Amino acid sequence: MELIDDEMCRRINPVMELVGQRWASSILLALGRGATRFTQVTATVEGLSDRMLAKRLKELQHAGLVERTIVPTTPVQVRYTLTERGRSLIVAMQPLMRWTHADAVERAAG
Repeated sequence: MELIDDEMCRRINPVMELVGQRWASSILLALGRGATRFTQVTATVEGLSDRMLAKRLKELQHAGLVERTIVPTTPVQVRYTLTERGRSLIVAMQPLMRWTHADAVERAAG
């Protein structure tokens, strides 16, 4: 296994803090599964309030993980999609999600 040095830890900390915030990873996963509208995300993520979704979407946009697009229709539509960076983060999160699932299964059995 490759050892992780201090510089790598310093670079990953902001990402882990962002993704570790309540609802952030669930929002990313909802977008990764195809939700594009605000209401679709709130319908997909049980317990997520509109206020918190708006806050997290702004943070994820600022981090370059989510893109907001205004569709000039009547009424105006707003769509949210993962950026390439956001999609690559989902791929990077998959081993951690598998690890937490395996850990939960092991604890339940044990």
